Amino acid sequence: LFISATQRRYLSSMAHREPTHSRADVAIVGAGPIGIELHAMLKAAGRTVAHLDAGAIASTIAWWAPGTRFFSSPERIAICDMPIPSAGQDKTTREDYIAYLRAVARHHELPIRTHERVTNAARFSAAFELTTESAIDAFAGNRTVAADNLVLAIGNMHAPRTLGIPGEDSPGVSHYLADPNEYFGKRVLIVGGKNSAVEAAVRLYRAGAHVTIAYRREDFDSERIKYWLLPELKWLIEKQRIGFIPSVEPTRIEPGRVTLASTRDPSHTQHIETDMTLLLTGYVQDASLFEQLGVELVGDERRPHYDHDTQQTNVPNLYVAGTACGGSQHRARVFIENSHVHCERIVAAITGDAVAIPEPAFGAHEES
Repeated sequence: LFISATQRRYLSSMAHREPTHSRADVAIVGAGPIGIELHAMLKAAGRTVAHLDAGAIASTIAWWAPGTRFFSSPERIAICDMPIPSAGQDKTTREDYIAYLRAVARHHELPIRTHERVTNAARFSAAFELTTESAIDAFAGNRTVAADNLVLAIGNMHAPRTLGIPGEDSPGVSHYLADPNEYFGKRVLIVGGKNSAVEAAVRLYRAGAHVTIAYRREDFDSERIKYWLLPELKWLIEKQRIGFIPSVEPTRIEPGRVTLASTRDPSHTQHIETDMTLLLTGYVQDASLFEQLGVELVGDERRPHYDHDTQQTNVPNLYVAGTACGGSQHRARVFIENSHVHCERIVAAITGDAVAIPEPAFGAHEES
């Protein structure tokens, strides 16, 4: 019987496909560093784990611009007691950290089902049922995962915080910093005044772009910008190597120019000529899984309500870990480095050894 190459590939993919239905003690959604660390700890505690992510491992970190360095020092973002190697003893790059997370997952033999999105989540009696679909296998169809416990470690930067102004979706406008090389020789307007905007301004200046940064406040908040970044930006502004327009907000984006309105008097506007515009105004969380499962969301940031001793939400046996705890943070308070304790609390709660585990203490210059 003749079998075509396409049929052989299809039959091979069927042989390696996950079963349509599976069951585990714990299901984890999200394969960032905290999700991976929790998986390893649950495995060590003898629990079976179904681990799912809509993208690849560390998919949020993957969209950072090449060469981006963590603000936190390596020992603060290391997981599973595995040090992060650094040839120069410097802060870890995006590329090095993603490779490190792959190495941790491989070392602990963690079967993470990547590119498998949870499309529906429900709780039946004492168990959770997740419906998933593959992002890379057109023949897979829906799968289901049943678990006694569910942990949402989904992060909180799923989509940009849009401004809702005309032209925001135009070519040349982005909410994400790309490879700095893309901006060489271009007039770039950066909208924002926190860490991502400040770092982008400095990096793009160094890459040969003509940079102007526009911010809705009169000056940058030294309490919200890393202490080694702000002096450099201010020096570049003082020397007129980077332009700075304070107390303005963009109201319209057109080909070749952006209209900025004064935050003091919106009737006062000015036009800035630009080739490319970066709207680095923050990001928001996709809370659809929390909503489907009935998790209470608190405040304008819509933070999931949870017990700080166990990380358990108002839904029994449903836990939240990592930056997912922060909702759509206006001011970042939850980071990788202060989320390791979430893993300890969840494992203790699931195994029945729940004890009060305090928040980690940081000094005056906490790095995240």
